[in-house]
Amino acid sequence: MRFLALILAVPLGAQQAHFHHVHLNSLDPEAAIRFYTARFDCERAAFAARPAVWAQKSWLLFDKVKAAPPHQTDSPIWHIGWGAEDMQAVYKKQVESGTRFHTPITDISDLANFKGFYYAYVDGPDHALIELNTARHHNFGHLHTFSADPHAAADWYAKYFGVKARKSPSKEPRMYRNVQVGPSASFTMDNVNVIIYPGMYRGHTRFRTTRGTVFDHVAYSVDKLDEVMAQMTKDGVKVLQKPKKIKGSARRSAIVEGPDMIAIEIVEGHAARP
Repeated sequence: MRFLALILAVPLGAQQAHFHHVHLNSLDPEAAIRFYTARFDCERAAFAARPAVWAQKSWLLFDKVKAAPPHQTDSPIWHIGWGAEDMQAVYKKQVESGTRFHTPITDISDLANFKGFYYAYVDGPDHALIELNTARHHNFGHLHTFSADPHAAADWYAKYFGVKARKSPSKEPRMYRNVQVGPSASFTMDNVNVIIYPGMYRGHTRFRTTRGTVFDHVAYSVDKLDEVMAQMTKDGVKVLQKPKKIKGSARRSAIVEGPDMIAIEIVEGHAARP
């Protein structure tokens, strides 16, 4: 029965996708790589013959841009995050090392239903927002996004990428400290928890495309790219880039527009430790 439940949790016909990378725009990719590898659990490596960051099971990739990339909160990608077993000690060490914080350490135990749950937002390179939060690990652990309809967005990912969507019990707004935090949804892909908050958290019901912003797009990988693209095309999903070879690699990828104008690269073949 347990095996049957696992089968039914994945939509029929959906390939089981994996988390591949977050792609950032940066004025100085080399400086960004030094920052991430010095302050978080990750390492310098190379993807498609280009310098990059390997974070346990997936990548951070960087494109050099001539002008500062927008980092406004009307993008559906809000931030990325690492865990910390002892959040207070990690925060103190980060401050002492010169890390700038957009939001200082804050106790949100009442929201997390977990006593001693803290978070803080690092003001990263190019003002990329990076969360540190209480966890049982110190790895790259989550991607936090916005949506006008978090439940519908989660269903979209379940349909095309075979994830098991977790959705708040109600679609009615939920408030916390005068901001809207529900309805919400999430799904786990490999070791990364993708969290979807209502856009009204920031007062948005519509969003700008992520392309060109500091978090340009997110990428998931599949075994058979053409099958996924055929289904998406049939359903009318907007294709931003047709399948083609990734420069410097034998792999192919395509880019589509996901829920709320989030750009999603679909890579054929999964991320592997360099």
